[in-house]
Amino acid sequence: MGQHVLIKDLLAHAGEEVTVKGWLYNQRTSGKIKFLIVRDGSGLVQCVCTKKEHPELFELAEQATQESAVVVTGKVNPDQRAPGGAELHLSGLEIVSLAQPYPISLKEHGVDFLIDRRHLWIRSPRQAAILRIRSSLEMACRQFLHQRGFVLADAPIITPAACEGTTTLFEIDYHGEKAFLSQSGQLYNEATAMALGRVYCFGPTFRAEKSKTRRHLMEFWMLEVEAAYFDFEDNLQLQEELVYHLVQVVLEQHRSDLQLLGRDIGKLEAVSRPFPRLSYHDAVKLLQEKGFDFQPGEDFGAPHETAISEQFDSPVFIHRFPTAIKAFYMQPDPHNPEVVLGADLLAPEGYGEIIGGGQRIDNLELLEQRLKEHNLPRESFEWYLDLRRYGTVPHSGFGLGLERTLAWLCGLEHVRESIPFPRMLYRIYP
Repeated sequence: MGQHVLIKDLLAHAGEEVTVKGWLYNQRTSGKIKFLIVRDGSGLVQCVCTKKEHPELFELAEQATQESAVVVTGKVNPDQRAPGGAELHLSGLEIVSLAQPYPISLKEHGVDFLIDRRHLWIRSPRQAAILRIRSSLEMACRQFLHQRGFVLADAPIITPAACEGTTTLFEIDYHGEKAFLSQSGQLYNEATAMALGRVYCFGPTFRAEKSKTRRHLMEFWMLEVEAAYFDFEDNLQLQEELVYHLVQVVLEQHRSDLQLLGRDIGKLEAVSRPFPRLSYHDAVKLLQEKGFDFQPGEDFGAPHETAISEQFDSPVFIHRFPTAIKAFYMQPDPHNPEVVLGADLLAPEGYGEIIGGGQRIDNLELLEQRLKEHNLPRESFEWYLDLRRYGTVPHSGFGLGLERTLAWLCGLEHVRESIPFPRMLYRIYP
């Protein structure tokens, strides 16, 4: 038996005999030659077996069903026409586990059929490619921030108070007390930023809004960044550097996965810095010129975000929203208190908001006033007010939605494909 090698690394072992451990994705026979397509999670490889050379392997391969667990051994033969650029000329085959008739055949299936079998659907090449890119995105986010002195400080998932309004909270019974699943780790990030300077958390967040759009999930992952002594401009600069970096990582590390997904790679290559910026006021004018019946003071919906982003090849910042439609903690613009030092970053091609962020109120009296205006229970926020009592400083941050970012980069029709097991309205299984 040769050295165990991942399929993605086969080309580095050209001419060597190696072993691949995986599952049988598909097989076909052409006369006295059998072609087995094997997957191991890192990619696909075509294994060639001739009846004349290895009659016993040829016969054994006949028994193997789709998704049977197999261990194959053979010589690596570079071949540009083969999946992954290499073939394996079989000299050994072991069936570790014979699969029962597999419910997901290689023909087309409806989305409902596939999503009911999500635990199996993720084995398909398309879904595996998406999840590999997701893994690289998470890693790239962490490395990017680590290199800039940010400390990972995880925020709690069970919280006593709302972060962005109570209408979209999942309520839970916490030993007789009312508690909620977190909408965001931001408030806790502000506390850890006062201890550690530059921080981030990266974990699941929950929104109970009854939405069935292609952009929404009930449970999604958010990268949330906060930094002391960061102003609004510092914040936008960091967001731009991060998102541009993520685009470059995907282009460099996952070109073959993007091609498998049918992604128009030219759209990603067209992303350039600096990202365009539009004030909320100018964005409203743009929408009105495009024929939308949109009044100043309203918040953007999906059609509005799409119409704005269509004007640009790169993500676009919409900044300085009206104070009335933004969260209680947003810092007013010192030049115009009617708007806040906040911004949304819209992805191109109609993928909507991928980042929301801004500068936070650091003045105790103003924050107390905002809590009153938003009818929020002061007792739940006393600890948050403490941050303004003991060494308050200007600070800013943002939250990047991982699934929406991934959906844009991969060109996905629906955000449900961007997470291993999506939680959507009326769907909690599998």
